[in-house]
Amino acid sequence: MAHFLLALKTVAPLFLVIFTGTLFSRTKAAHGPWVDVLNKYALWIGFPALVIASLMHLNPQGESYTQLILINSAYIATCMLLAFPIARIFKFSKRLRSSLFLILSFGNVAYLGIPVLRSSFGDDILPVAAVLSAVYVFWLLTLGVILIEATGEESIQPKKLMLSLVKNPLLISVFVGVTIVLFQLKVPSFIDKSISLFAESVTAVVLFSLGIFLGQNKIGAPKEWIRVLGFVCVTMIILPLLLQFSIRTAGLNDLQFKATILDSAMPLGLTPYALAVQYKLETKLVARIVVLGTLLSVIIIPLWIAFLG
Repeated sequence: MAHFLLALKTVAPLFLVIFTGTLFSRTKAAHGPWVDVLNKYALWIGFPALVIASLMHLNPQGESYTQLILINSAYIATCMLLAFPIARIFKFSKRLRSSLFLILSFGNVAYLGIPVLRSSFGDDILPVAAVLSAVYVFWLLTLGVILIEATGEESIQPKKLMLSLVKNPLLISVFVGVTIVLFQLKVPSFIDKSISLFAESVTAVVLFSLGIFLGQNKIGAPKEWIRVLGFVCVTMIILPLLLQFSIRTAGLNDLQFKATILDSAMPLGLTPYALAVQYKLETKLVARIVVLGTLLSVIIIPLWIAFLG
């Protein structure tokens, strides 16, 4: 119990910011394009700055992330492919099966995951968090999109797919950070400080934006949330438990192991919702999984932190 209370105390400030955003939304103080503007700031400025700031001070002769990347890549791909047997067993529609490619594999590892990891383990975990975010985004925008398009009505468009990857600011920021480290580039102090200022601002911005998003969603009938709860339990409890059991002896260090499990237990992110809208999938279901998962993460995430020690 003491470990849970300590973990809850650690993440409580993050959820207080989310609650503040919800309150602003419900009282109409924040409305209209707020979420879009704040998310664009986070996507194009805040998180890239945080990723670059996390990576640029790495020691190229230090910690290796190869095993971390391979394990998480295998996990994400496996979760996506689970959509096929699950859809067949429960006789889901093609639209729902395509939605499962997103639902089962992509937690909110950037908007919520990075702040949670940073709050729980300090700045030492930021390089790991940055690498994990890049891995999740890469597979979501490659394998995830390929599976959706391959099983949908439209054919795959390689040029469009490559363009989306090349233009993704999170991936660009990873390449920039890695380039600085590999070539040992000297970044002027005023640029370093400017990047740090943007990096420090993003946590509050994205959590506040997430709160506004939650406040803008209608509640709906209780029976409509039964299936939603099932998906939340699978993605935030069952699959992470299976991952935790399977990689205990995989050779990850303590921080990498804990970051991997916690990121796998994050609630569904907003990017899958945006893709669900773009590809005309089960948007209401995806939105509700985002909402319920984020609300339950107030309890589930501290439980995971306490469980991992």
